[in-house]
Amino acid sequence: MTAHTHNTSSTPLVIPASETAERMATACANFLETLTPDLRRKAEFAFEDTERHRWHYIPREMFERNGVFLKEMNDKQRQAAFDLLASGLSQKGYQKATAIIDIETTLGEIERSAGEARLVRDPQLYAFSVFGDPTNQKPWGWRAEGHHVSLNFTVVNRELVTPNPSFFGSNPAEVRHGPKKGLRILSVEEDLARQLLSSLNTDQRSKTIINATAPADILTREQPKVELGAAEGLAAESMTSEQREVLVKLTQEYIDRLPDELAKIEERKLRDANINDIHFAWAGAAERNKPHYYRLHGPFFFVEYDNTQNDANHIHTVWRHIEDDFGLDLLRLHYQRGHHHA
Repeated sequence: MTAHTHNTSSTPLVIPASETAERMATACANFLETLTPDLRRKAEFAFEDTERHRWHYIPREMFERNGVFLKEMNDKQRQAAFDLLASGLSQKGYQKATAIIDIETTLGEIERSAGEARLVRDPQLYAFSVFGDPTNQKPWGWRAEGHHVSLNFTVVNRELVTPNPSFFGSNPAEVRHGPKKGLRILSVEEDLARQLLSSLNTDQRSKTIINATAPADILTREQPKVELGAAEGLAAESMTSEQREVLVKLTQEYIDRLPDELAKIEERKLRDANINDIHFAWAGAAERNKPHYYRLHGPFFFVEYDNTQNDANHIHTVWRHIEDDFGLDLLRLHYQRGHHHA
């Protein structure tokens, strides 16, 4: 994706993602069919259930998570759950998600060796939930969620897909000891932002750094809808072409978590909006291994990245749609066009 601009459109860009929607529907139906009646009852919710908007990225002990857990599944059921997970992610996104799940074991070992094992760190404590029926024409959705992963998908008319909110975190951000030493699951999300920050001149930097102290977490937390004020930080239009290219690459890193068809839609929406309107804001220290935070505030999307906990070795990132998280825009359009059923 190149950093060129188009006029902003006032109407939401609705582009079918039929292949992804069908792949998700098939994977989800297959997953549900593998479950026993008891597990299926745990996994299924009505599409209108408030549970669909209830999401979080913290450990199970701190947030009572619903759905059916990997721990409760047999091998066949688990494979079907991971097939569903793969239907919502690119190969790169799937590798990140499964690495985040897997790193729970490493985190458990780190905490035990430090005498701080207060929470259960278990790669099996990830839950899958389905909202509505994936086999008919009505809107439906699904979620895969546990510590540091929350992926929420909404499907409308078997062809329109909203892939947000989408949360990935990593603790540790960098594994410093043991067999996985050097592993940084979310390295690009950090390194490209640093590259952009370090390229700024004094005037640009003064506009970009909005606070000398980084917030303790992403500011939007687990809110069902992003509530934002005016965009803060440095606008892309005030950057050099080289800086804009880095900004676009950074944005692309979040988009690239999605399957190819969905990623192309996000890229097109970005081109048809105005890349110049993306604002890059930073808070906290510029040096590595010190608490820091950044956000990207775009025409239709919002990204937050925070690395402050555990001596700045614990990353939280989230990609949100400002108006279309949980398919809000798609559903509005769907009902306006009279697709609702009595």
